[in-house]
Amino acid sequence: MEYRQLGGSGFKVPALSLGTGTFGGGNEFFKSWGTSDVAEATRLVDICLEAGLTMFDSADVYSGGMAEEILGQAIKGRRNQVLISTKGTFRTGPGPNDLGSSRFHLTEAVEASLRRLGTDHIDLYQLHGFDARTPVEEVLLTLDNLVRSGKIRYIGCSNFSGWHLMKSLSISQMHGLARYIAHQAYYSLVGRDYEWELMPLAIDQKIGSVIWSPLGWGKLTGKLRRGQALPETTRLQSKLSNDKGPPVSNEQVFKVIDAIDGIAKETGKTVTQIALNWLLQRPTVSTIIVGARNEEQLRQNLGAVGWNLTPAQVAKLDAASATTPAYPYWHQRGFPELNPAPV
Repeated sequence: MEYRQLGGSGFKVPALSLGTGTFGGGNEFFKSWGTSDVAEATRLVDICLEAGLTMFDSADVYSGGMAEEILGQAIKGRRNQVLISTKGTFRTGPGPNDLGSSRFHLTEAVEASLRRLGTDHIDLYQLHGFDARTPVEEVLLTLDNLVRSGKIRYIGCSNFSGWHLMKSLSISQMHGLARYIAHQAYYSLVGRDYEWELMPLAIDQKIGSVIWSPLGWGKLTGKLRRGQALPETTRLQSKLSNDKGPPVSNEQVFKVIDAIDGIAKETGKTVTQIALNWLLQRPTVSTIIVGARNEEQLRQNLGAVGWNLTPAQVAKLDAASATTPAYPYWHQRGFPELNPAPV
């Protein structure tokens, strides 16, 4: 397994991480992802460690905390062999302070995650979303205190806009506070909005990208095909899951899959492996979070590393997945001498 620097820090992470959204299946939404219990989760962790995949990503809202609890059981007795990343900010209860990035909620959320995970520290703690109601200074002071106390090693954020992230970085620099080194963002061959602003920002500010849903919310698994019915075992069968997923037209997905199919014939790799390998060659990408309902899916995802698409194959996928960006990015791209493409 290749290891990469996470942003401008000295922290190294594996190119692939295992997402634990499939652990538990605590409600209708998460059941569409997976229902791994402790035994199955432990087996998946075993396979990951054998392959050199040592980082496991979770969140306090995954199956109401069950995912963290199951992960904690699955790594019991081998905490020193793994890296844990988890997230907080989203609602965890009915109370007025059971959500957000306030000092109150983040402190409670971190303590609760530590208990569920059965550990005394979290290697990478990320805000699951931006909280516009809490002052950025309060958020960063709270995270800085948690870092200084040893409960968190590094901090990151997720689903921030460019100005959210840049404002936070500026305040960290101004006050000498712990700095976000990672941005967990959606990025895939059928969702390239990340490239418009967040990727140039990440290059400039040395932010490592932790990619969620790299297969376009399950659309790039090879199960979605023109004129074919969906199999029963896919989250694409869940209306609830689909409604919450990234928007993309079926025609755009089919266009990308057509290009992937051509490369699959050249390489002997699967749709999934090609889609993941394309991401591994993109600027700023530090680690890609892969999910797995079972051992078969996990082993297929692990097959995305150890080889590279050719420049010609990358160019073919770039062309098939290209879309017109929103303003002002389409305008800026008209002046490549002033705004070169990220490298």
